[in-house]
Amino acid sequence: MPSSFEVRAARHAALGDPVRLAIVDLLSVSDRSPSELQQEIGVASNLLAHHLDVLEGVGLVRRFPSSGDGRRRYVRLQHEQLAGLMAGPRLVPAAALFVCSANSARSQLAAALWTALTSAPAASAGTHPAARVHRGAVAAARRAGLDLSSATPRHLDDVERTPGLVVTVCDQAHEELHVGEGWLHWSVPDPVPVGTRAAFDATVADLRERILTLVAS
Repeated sequence: MPSSFEVRAARHAALGDPVRLAIVDLLSVSDRSPSELQQEIGVASNLLAHHLDVLEGVGLVRRFPSSGDGRRRYVRLQHEQLAGLMAGPRLVPAAALFVCSANSARSQLAAALWTALTSAPAASAGTHPAARVHRGAVAAARRAGLDLSSATPRHLDDVERTPGLVVTVCDQAHEELHVGEGWLHWSVPDPVPVGTRAAFDATVADLRERILTLVAS
């Protein structure tokens, strides 16, 4: 029985060919017949059959007969098999603490997003907390459907450090702390020095992607 690492390695190897990657891209939004794939990609039928054999062999596609004309076949992408392709360990959502230096933007946004996306509680703190949450972070949170209007920066020493997950979201905090076992670090650029709406929105998007990548669905 192949291990999960061997299965993932085989799928990565299968996708390492440009033709097979093109097949997967085409199938990502639509089932296709082999003849349609051949026309789109421009390869000979015997070569296409080889590539489909490889993809089917690692579980990424499935070929099945048409329900209209049983002589025809279609190819379907097995989307669920792609979901774990880049997987490291995924976490079950639990209470989390997000830490940055000023606790005025990144860690505040991360905590609010964590709760919104996972329904698990979250807190945030800073190693050198600012006087207030940056207005750009408050505005970006509002655009993302989050509420930081009553949030205030707190020092890490004033926050209980017993949640199931601790994540530093800035390099400065990560480098100056004695990072605990199991802590994670996300090197998220600080939007405050830039100060633009786009910079804060990019921070929200970055954090959202990291959270969704980390947690189990």
